[in-house]
Amino acid sequence: MCGIVGYIGDRDAYDVLIKGLRRLEYRGYDSAGLSLMPRAGELNCYKTRGKVAELERYAQDKDKSGTLGIAHTRWATHGEPNDINAHPHYSQSGDLSMIHNGIIENYVTLRTKLEQVGYTFKSTTDSEVVVNLIEYIRNTMGLDLCSSVQHALNQVVGAYAIAVIDRNDPNLLIGARKSSPLVVGVGENEFFLASDATPIVEYTNKVVYLDDEQIVLLRRGEEMKIVDLSNVVVTPEIHELTLDLSVLEKGGYPHFMLKEIYEQSRTIQDCIRGRVNSEGTEVILSGVSQNRDKFMAAGRIIFVACGTSWHAALIGKQMIEEFCRIPAYVEYASEFRYRNPVINEDDIVIAISQSGETADTLAAVELAKQKKAFVYGICNVVGSSIARATHSGSYIHVGPEVGVASTKAFTGQVTTLAMLTITIAKERGTISDERYVQMIKSLQQLPQQMDVVLKQREKIEELSKIFTYANNFIYLGRGYNYPVALEGALKLKEISYIHAEGYPAAEMKHGPIALIDAEMPVVAIATSDSIYEKTISNIQEIKARSGRVLALVSEGDNQIGNIVDYVIEVPTTDEFLMPILSSIPLQLLAYFIAVNKGRDVDRPRNLAKSVTVE
Repeated sequence: MCGIVGYIGDRDAYDVLIKGLRRLEYRGYDSAGLSLMPRAGELNCYKTRGKVAELERYAQDKDKSGTLGIAHTRWATHGEPNDINAHPHYSQSGDLSMIHNGIIENYVTLRTKLEQVGYTFKSTTDSEVVVNLIEYIRNTMGLDLCSSVQHALNQVVGAYAIAVIDRNDPNLLIGARKSSPLVVGVGENEFFLASDATPIVEYTNKVVYLDDEQIVLLRRGEEMKIVDLSNVVVTPEIHELTLDLSVLEKGGYPHFMLKEIYEQSRTIQDCIRGRVNSEGTEVILSGVSQNRDKFMAAGRIIFVACGTSWHAALIGKQMIEEFCRIPAYVEYASEFRYRNPVINEDDIVIAISQSGETADTLAAVELAKQKKAFVYGICNVVGSSIARATHSGSYIHVGPEVGVASTKAFTGQVTTLAMLTITIAKERGTISDERYVQMIKSLQQLPQQMDVVLKQREKIEELSKIFTYANNFIYLGRGYNYPVALEGALKLKEISYIHAEGYPAAEMKHGPIALIDAEMPVVAIATSDSIYEKTISNIQEIKARSGRVLALVSEGDNQIGNIVDYVIEVPTTDEFLMPILSSIPLQLLAYFIAVNKGRDVDRPRNLAKSVTVE
């Protein structure tokens, strides 16, 4: 969850670190801090509760010199968010400074052992235990810093990405990872270390993605060296970034979330581009064509995901079953990994994750591989852990998503699932040639239709004022629109802090309808589909009990408009693609309600973008 940055080179480290923390703040913003080495024998550490801007204010009149440093923005796991628990942490002697992303599961045992030999602790974090363990091993065994890190990490149980510096060695920066991401940027006579590539791309397009249980030694004036925990030397594989720096800026929008909502017509084009031929008659996914036998022989498809990605998986399940005629199941990755699930060798497990680093989803991938299932990944971040751990997969290609509440990644995931479905169905012969071409045509029309939806911004902004001070919301949908109801409710909860629940519309009468009164806003996704009339009946049940209903309907629908209180129209498309269009007004509604309430839309409380811990 936390964001870490390290630098060694000829630049002023402070400038690199602060800019990097701003880019990584979506990973956590409970506290922030940094350590700088102005000269051998000195370390300056500045840290404070709050966001990166608070750290900048705190360090304004401090000594910020030095060309070696590490920095951290925290999402609190062990220990409350305060100045003491903020990173970096020091060893007891003050020689070592360390930052950490992850959770050390056996930290209590390790801490007790260190206390027994005279160590004391200032914080209540698990991270401070690790830096003191490294120092204890170095002092008692007489090892160099790298060997001490190796020995310490061999005793650690849990997840970590760490960066360590020693005030007596101004020419060395060490990083290590296990189950938490860590990227090395390779520049001219300089190195960068970060949780992802966003703090690095401004300076170099050459990166190395560390694998689990690898340690990188970045020594000034030398080539990087990577070893594993057994001290086996690893040859680094350098990748070239294609990231456009402009996507990391707001570009005139007040929030990244609004920018990313408006990017969706373009990002869906990027998602489709290169996968639909110029004639619009064929979808080509290399991840499927290269593994055709696996998909032809699939007994089941099991989706594993968390949060918004889980909602996308629910839509994918319906697509796969309707058009591919393969039994499909959707699992929360956090439950799947601990449930001893039945996984067969002819199963295909599809792991969906925006970041490609979601800890529970990554663990589910490893479990599926152990059971000999074929694992297919759908991710946004190139080179991410899940992308590298799966047998094959597809990137959604929507570009970096900085806003914590997912928007363009959700529509990108659903679009990719649609292309996956179309491709598998064609290969298996479960749709006709005519239907195949029609589905592709509908897919290609999406970007233009999304622009039509986005033109309703002013109307949705006005509607948001009516609902800003509601305490509860209910979102209703059926069929393909049921997961949209779940996603709409999640968006509202995440950024406005209003309690909201999504339900299958027909399930209201089985209990939740007791909540309906004139003070309960109901958002009904009621676009034209195969169960349209049933949805109308469910809306009438709400209106009969004085519920206030905002309905999302297809363009030109006058029937529902005569029943409900408020209407938002969206263009008509193929039923299986409707969630892509229907989700956009709900993103805008949640956004404007949150803005009206004065919320920090891009950094909602208690949340972080990339959930790399359990």
